[in-house]
Amino acid sequence: MKKIGIVGGVGWPSTLDYYRLLCTAANAHFEAIGTSLPYPTPPMTIESLDMHETRGYRAQPGDSDAAWARYDGAFRDALLRLEAGGCDFGIIANNTCHTRLHSITRGLRLPVVSILDEAADAARRIGASKALVLGTQVTMRAGDYAAVLCDRGIEPNEQLPGEAVDTLQALIDAEFYSGCTPSGRAGLLDFCSRHVGDPEETIVMLACTELPLAFPEHGDAASFVADGFRFVNTTAAHVQAALRIALGQRSL
Repeated sequence: MKKIGIVGGVGWPSTLDYYRLLCTAANAHFEAIGTSLPYPTPPMTIESLDMHETRGYRAQPGDSDAAWARYDGAFRDALLRLEAGGCDFGIIANNTCHTRLHSITRGLRLPVVSILDEAADAARRIGASKALVLGTQVTMRAGDYAAVLCDRGIEPNEQLPGEAVDTLQALIDAEFYSGCTPSGRAGLLDFCSRHVGDPEETIVMLACTELPLAFPEHGDAASFVADGFRFVNTTAAHVQAALRIALGQRSL
């Protein structure tokens, strides 16, 4: 199997979920083809960043590359360490930084699998026509998810009011970055009730890798239905793509 390099720690609960999902999905694959016990798992190296630091480096969508230089550099340096450690490809267990992926990966030899592309493909596979993207302030204010969704014929939501974006960021900070709480799930569902016009028509993109932790019963599904809403689990979509590459079922 190809060796996976994971940039994690942003935040740590979803990094744990990435590792768990990669291992359990690999086990299921090898069990299905009759491999003897213990079932194989992909070789992996995790570079865990300090979220307190990276949050402090963040600029705003539309700011110059110079304003983002420390943020981009922190992720690029982590990917360079993974490359030096013999990883065949990388994934970053975080949605926010993918708004800067073009800059982060500039000059790297290590291929990096985009969570934006994999999540948008998951939405297309279930026939979504409209999508509400939920994530951090940066993710929701940048146009990156809107662009990849439009490329696949999916209409993204109009940008939510600043107050709503700030409310969701506060919910993520308080209820998800240390592991999802019951009030975190309730708060997320309340947010969906307020901002999803037609649950039959609009799919909710959980575009923060911590948000799927609100639905542990659906943790390994790239898309699922819960509490009357259709969701795309960006973590699971990303993991499934990485495992297929590691197994040689898909090219980089």
